[in-house]
Amino acid sequence: MAILRNTRVMEAISLSLLISLLLPSTSSQQPAPVIDVSHRRIQLLGSVTGPEGLAFDAAGGGPYTGVSDGRVLKWEGPLHGWTEFSISSPIRNRRVCDDSTNPALEDRCGRPLGLMFNRVTGDLYIADAYFGLLMVGPAGGPATQLAIAAEGTPFRMTNAIDIDQQSGVVYFTDSSTRFQRRDWYQCIAARDATGRLMRYDPRTKQLTVFLRGLQFANGVALSRNGSFVLVGETTRGRILRYWLEGPTAGTSEVFATVPGRPDNLKRNREGQFWVGLGLGPRDVVAVKLDEQGRTVEVLRDGRGKNPVSEVEEQNGTLWLGSLGSSFVGVSTPLAGFGP
Repeated sequence: MAILRNTRVMEAISLSLLISLLLPSTSSQQPAPVIDVSHRRIQLLGSVTGPEGLAFDAAGGGPYTGVSDGRVLKWEGPLHGWTEFSISSPIRNRRVCDDSTNPALEDRCGRPLGLMFNRVTGDLYIADAYFGLLMVGPAGGPATQLAIAAEGTPFRMTNAIDIDQQSGVVYFTDSSTRFQRRDWYQCIAARDATGRLMRYDPRTKQLTVFLRGLQFANGVALSRNGSFVLVGETTRGRILRYWLEGPTAGTSEVFATVPGRPDNLKRNREGQFWVGLGLGPRDVVAVKLDEQGRTVEVLRDGRGKNPVSEVEEQNGTLWLGSLGSSFVGVSTPLAGFGP
């Protein structure tokens, strides 16, 4: 037992050293706590996989998640399980698409990634990798396309989304203008720098490009006071901050460097940002950043890493999305990360 304890101590020390080398340093910042996370699994419907993005409606219902066969599913609790809420492809054929895990069918079946509710209207906004920015009403059903191109250049990999709940303005990313989602690895390997950060105003239908030339633009998250928006650059392993207000409005800067390749970003009620690390060091699945870009928590899966694309914090519970898994993970850190 002493050997086992010593091994775990050495692993924790090594992990802390790795994180300290990769994260921005300040003289006053204390090392971020490294927390071992275990979680129970909510198996998805049928044989589908890839619950990359998660969202809860204004009433706390859900989570909702997009999966490999092009559907958006809603979790109705243990009694009713998963139900179909929406589809994002206007050309989807159920006989061909239902339960599909074949990436070659994504351009027909759809591949919903980022999800976010407008809590005032109840509308769900969807970033589909192949069909652009879409919206579906509170009752669900087929989603309506809102935008498929910007500045005359079509979206090729619409990815993540966030909404200003005061104005209804939508912020979202297109990871590349050259590569589609099923070719995401080639996009990273080529260091493609055609990703974009954009804004869509539902009232005026106006679309604005904020940032261009991003290397695999990925997660997006608005700050609590709406003064800036964050966007992840997966290939570069960093988070950028784009200022929306103040004397530096219209400019961007590096907000944080993370220990791996950042995927989705989600803000919690305290204004902190969860960063899923779909590709990262062994065992590290996510980090939490404060509003200054400092790491305040590191999640570690010591039982064998399941890549985490997103961490959604809801009423003290962490819901974990993943690009390749057949389940959504649920963990309650306040209860000691019990299975």
